[in-house]
Amino acid sequence: MPTRSHIPRPAARRLSLYLRECESLLTQGVPTASSESLGARLGLSAAQVRRDLAYVAQAGQRGVGYDMATLVTVLQEGFGLERPWRAVLVGVGNIGRALLSYAPFRESRVAIVAAVDCDPATIGSQWGGRTVESMQSLGEVVRRGGIELGVIAVPASAAQLAADDLVAAGVRGILNFAPVQVTVPEGTACSHVDVSVELRCLAMEVALGGEHRPRRGRVGARSR
Repeated sequence: MPTRSHIPRPAARRLSLYLRECESLLTQGVPTASSESLGARLGLSAAQVRRDLAYVAQAGQRGVGYDMATLVTVLQEGFGLERPWRAVLVGVGNIGRALLSYAPFRESRVAIVAAVDCDPATIGSQWGGRTVESMQSLGEVVRRGGIELGVIAVPASAAQLAADDLVAAGVRGILNFAPVQVTVPEGTACSHVDVSVELRCLAMEVALGGEHRPRRGRVGARSR
């Protein structure tokens, strides 16, 4: 298997989706799945599925497919998800509250376990079972919780400062929901999620006639 750094980022994103689908199939009591069925669930060709899974697993058995339990274990171990990862949310506004209330962020191996905000009216409130703490205590929150990931859900004007504070607190990866790019030092991973950009891209595709052309859906958010 290639090292994690040698797996192309688009393939790595798809592999995370394969893991989600395999976990779902196991929950449904489905022990095996073919590349065709996995591809159908994600809008990908069977050939693409086989190419992606070749990075982390042996080929599935012809006529049988991939063993779901084995594939889940291999995918988890291949991307460091055999252990839980803990994240802190910065900003408990509308988006932040929605994230805290989203059950998968409490139950998955990558979970938001703490939240901070600078609004005195918000500090001390509870959302999704977490008590919002002061932004000034971010460093202590990260140390106390063994937190390695951060989620930014603040206005654009405050996003870079939030990113700087997370890096200073020792966070190694950041997911940014603010509608602006932030910069982080080398060695810190950062992904941006801008729903408004995705909607504009979707509108452009429709305006250009994309709804009339047979095509497979895009998998995952854009990496910018």
